Amino acid sequence: MRIINQKSWNIFTSFVAIMFAIPILLIFSSLFFGFNDNFSHIYDVVLLEYSINSLLLVSGVSILVLFIGVVTALLVTLFKFSGRSIFEWALILPLAIPPYLLAYVMTELFEYSGSINTFLRSLNLISEESAVPTIRSLTGAIIIFAFALYPYVYLITRVALMSISKPILDSARVLGTSKFKSFIRIILPLIRPAIFASLALVCMETLSDFGAVQHFAIPTFTTGIFRTWLGMYDLNTAMQLASILLLVIFIFLFLERNQRANAQYSLVNDSKEVLELEVLVGVKNVFASLFCLIPILVGFVIPLIEIISWSVEIENIFSSKFINASFNTMLLATAAGIITTIIAVFFNFNLRIYNSKFMSVVNNFISMGYGIPGLVIAIGITQFLTYFDLIFFDTGIIVTGSLLGLIFAYVIKSYALTNNVLENNYKQFSISLDDSARTLGSSKYNLLKNIHIPLLKTGIFASVLLVISEVVKELPATLILRPFNFDTLAVTVYTFASEERIYEAAFPSLLIILIGLIPIYFISNIIRTTRKLN
Repeated sequence: MRIINQKSWNIFTSFVAIMFAIPILLIFSSLFFGFNDNFSHIYDVVLLEYSINSLLLVSGVSILVLFIGVVTALLVTLFKFSGRSIFEWALILPLAIPPYLLAYVMTELFEYSGSINTFLRSLNLISEESAVPTIRSLTGAIIIFAFALYPYVYLITRVALMSISKPILDSARVLGTSKFKSFIRIILPLIRPAIFASLALVCMETLSDFGAVQHFAIPTFTTGIFRTWLGMYDLNTAMQLASILLLVIFIFLFLERNQRANAQYSLVNDSKEVLELEVLVGVKNVFASLFCLIPILVGFVIPLIEIISWSVEIENIFSSKFINASFNTMLLATAAGIITTIIAVFFNFNLRIYNSKFMSVVNNFISMGYGIPGLVIAIGITQFLTYFDLIFFDTGIIVTGSLLGLIFAYVIKSYALTNNVLENNYKQFSISLDDSARTLGSSKYNLLKNIHIPLLKTGIFASVLLVISEVVKELPATLILRPFNFDTLAVTVYTFASEERIYEAAFPSLLIILIGLIPIYFISNIIRTTRKLN
């Protein structure tokens, strides 16, 4: 009976893997359909520009996030200074504000008639005709992305630093190794896989962005794909451009996995001793506090204050457009959260029961969807749904342009979040519970219903909320796959910003930020718990 059940589950597992793979395979299939005049034009005129801008953007963002993220992680983890207990969780607050929203805010602040220039003119620091350099540039985009995405590097690096065994550093000190040499020779090799993993994530997020680079009028692969599709109405050429971008993303994923697999150093903290924090005083204390404060101010506090100031200018706060967009967003996000979590629960449950290598490989494969740009997923799903409609045309079933495509994209994009949460939750209770239940004659269904789900209740709830927070911020996939006249909060903000009606974007933006704070709440709780244990 066990063999039959396992075979049945393998069939379902294979089906899920195929559904996740179809959009990607369809995108790559476009390379075999030949290249038309549109692609030739793009290749001859703008492809090099797309490539250079994307490369410069990723390179600049990588350097800046490494500097901000690694230094803040080192300061908070290894040193004691004023405000450290606040900075350790506050440094992740910028995750609540997506890059495109930060771009809109900074544009309003730094444009000619913006708050910064107006204030400087009032102090006669600049003339009436002059202004500070525009933020709408490649350099401005690099700064925007860096302050929006550095928390990924900070979080992952901090976790790695907290895992370093105290005796390792004590040994270095006994041998008379300087602090700088200790960092270069000991700490850096230990945290290198974590840094590389976080950097790969930042690079993928940067490459996949559409809203910020489009607002800044920077030609990149994402803007090129979007224009090719909706401007030239050429889906095949858009898919071919997406294939190039996807190959780059897969390279990042491969390098990141390879780096982790080849890590030569152990981070296991098998010592009960905790790292002693070095107390900073004087100038060093001030420097550490300011260095941690600036990213929080730029990436969260100032944008939040600016958006709140916009809302004061709007008389009709709860407009019908805002209410409809909020309802649509929460409907889609909740549906995606529930569906994604259910799939993750069943995958992790059966991995625990059968311990199948095949299921494990498939689970890791479908978790890679988080690293694929939403725009690319949307293109693949559009092609898939188009084929589906052609096959079942006689039935009258039309799925292209329906909510089905949107939810499909959200599930692919968000599965890794739910899987990670539930995988870690499962590690917290012993396999002996399963053995005891089976000994008492419990079926697999009852085991899941009566034992696992109650124990996973917090993880399941957290998983749904995490997906909701991600879906609310998703822009490119929603722009492409949404039904006609169907707006979400992200689309509403994008539309208002495109029409220079930025004040009207205030309340949708605030709601996006509020929902984006959900995962930060859980992460900050973990940080506080870890600090108490230490």
